[in-house]
Order: sequence, then C-alpha cells, then structure tokens
Amino acid sequence: MKLTIAVPVYNERERVEPALKELLGTTFPVEVEVVVVDDGSVDGTWETLNTLSLPPSVRLVRHDRNRGKGAALRTALDTATGDVFVPFDADLEYDPADLVRVLQPIRDGESDVVFGTRAFGSHTAFNFWYVVGNKALNLCANVLFNCYLSDLETCYKMARTPILRSLGLRSNGFDIEPEVTAKLLKAGYRPYEVPIDYRARTREQGKKINWRDGVRALWVLLRERLRR
Repeated sequence: MKLTIAVPVYNERERVEPALKELLGTTFPVEVEVVVVDDGSVDGTWETLNTLSLPPSVRLVRHDRNRGKGAALRTALDTATGDVFVPFDADLEYDPADLVRVLQPIRDGESDVVFGTRAFGSHTAFNFWYVVGNKALNLCANVLFNCYLSDLETCYKMARTPILRSLGLRSNGFDIEPEVTAKLLKAGYRPYEVPIDYRARTREQGKKINWRDGVRALWVLLRERLRR
C-alpha cells in the first residue's frame, strides 16, 4: 500500500516549513509520497519551499495564480500515485501523527473511506460560531443523506484514490469539503470515523475560512442531494 498526502498551501510562508517537518518526521507503516501544491502564493511561500532540503518522496507543484483549496487538491489527486489519498493542511492545526490512526481501518480492511473527526473542546476552536456552524452543517448532511457524521468539514478525509477520482470533483474553494462528503454519501460510502486532535488558529494567525464558506457548503450539500 502507498499513501499520497496532498498538502495545499497558500500564503503559509511562516508555517509551511514546520508543518512539513512534522509531517516528514512522522513514521508511517506504508510507503508515502507527499504532493505539495502551492496555490499561487504571493508571500514567498513558493520561494521558501524551494530552499528546503526535501526527500525524493516530496513533489512540489505550483499554480500560476490562486485558484482555491479545492483546485489545489484536485491537482494533487490528478498526479497522485498512491493507493490511498488524504489532504494535510500546512497550518499546524492538525497533528500528522493522527494520519497513522486514520489509515489503520483501511489497512485492516474495515473501510475504504475514513474521516478523522474533531471533538472541538474549549481549546480547539477559535470562536463559538465556528463550532455552531460546523455542527449545523453536520446536522444538514445527516438529514439529507440519512447518515450520522460528526465532522464533515474535517481536513482528514482519507479514501482509496480510485474512489475519490470516480466522484468527479469540481469545486475550487473550501466547498471541496462538503462536495467530497456529499458525493461519497450519495455513492453509498459511509465514512469510518476516527477521533483526532485539533487546535484551531485565529484570524490573526491566518484562519481563512469564514461564514460565506458555510453558506456555500450548505448549498453544495443541497445541490448534490438533489442531483440526479
């Protein structure tokens, strides 16, 4: 088994090096490739990436302009050579060691799709409305698709690569998260959930998602549920 870890980055000059250091310092029980997609950063992120001493298992890709997280993930998915695919945000909110736990149900043959789910304790969310919005989206998805998911917006959506490629993903922005979830559910997949650690950063630290992305996520869930 080979795991492709996709790392979309946009204006993360200060965080991308320590994030990659943590990721590359994690011991995985399978072969791993890392695909870093710089989404048209203008703060020197791309230049920083090219100064790092990276192993051959890491590939750097650059968009000539900012196209969004979804576009970066789709680029990584198109070039992935692994049997299993998972995103990893280079913002230090997620612990890369948790990827080993998320991978285990796939290795054990228990599921082909695994989500790492966040608990949102008091020290893990930057504000009240962020958590409320997340829970509201989960409720909508559970009602629309008759399932029970606790964190559809998690970054850690791990699945066998052919499954993700079969979904026909088209989102360019943060709406890639609800699109992946909705299309997996509609295709009959029920993600296996594994608890993970999470430490949200603040707006001042570079948090990019906002309430408009929540509204867009709701629209994507409705669109995919009603799509023939």
